[in-house]
Amino acid sequence: MYKLNSGFRWTSSAQAETEVMALALMPEEQDYDVQRLEKQHFNHVSQINYHSEMASNQKLTKSANEQQLENLLSNLLKYGVLIASAVVFIGGILYLIHHGSEPAEYHIFRGTSSEFCSPIGVVKAILSGSRRGIIQLGLLILIAVPILRVIISFVTFLLQRQFMYVIITSLVLATLTYSLVSAY
Repeated sequence: MYKLNSGFRWTSSAQAETEVMALALMPEEQDYDVQRLEKQHFNHVSQINYHSEMASNQKLTKSANEQQLENLLSNLLKYGVLIASAVVFIGGILYLIHHGSEPAEYHIFRGTSSEFCSPIGVVKAILSGSRRGIIQLGLLILIAVPILRVIISFVTFLLQRQFMYVIITSLVLATLTYSLVSAY
């Protein structure tokens, strides 16, 4: 039975006897109808897999027009943001070179001057040599890039006669136009 050894561990003193017995079962012969049904099921499953593969491959391929539009919009966003960032950076560097040593006067609030409240005013400020005008131009470019993207999408969908997308894009364009016009 069990006895206590010096390490406070219980061990068994009985020998375990095991006998392994093998039992072989002979498979029954399947009915011809069952075999035929299994074969039909296998063929049906393979056809479903084939059709779903074909459908997924068709969804993944894009037409040439879709690919061109995607590339155009992607490049517009990429290069538009890079150009806007470069203009703001150059304007910021020029502003700091000219005004970097001036002390900041935070006790008096000065709002944005009227020349920076419209795109025409920003262009006039740049032509007069204003460094803040260059920074504002960069910000206007940054705002104009997504709007230009929506306009290009609208025209493209209109030319492709995809009227559902024309409606959606026109709603987005109307919302953007309203938000810009109502700010003045």
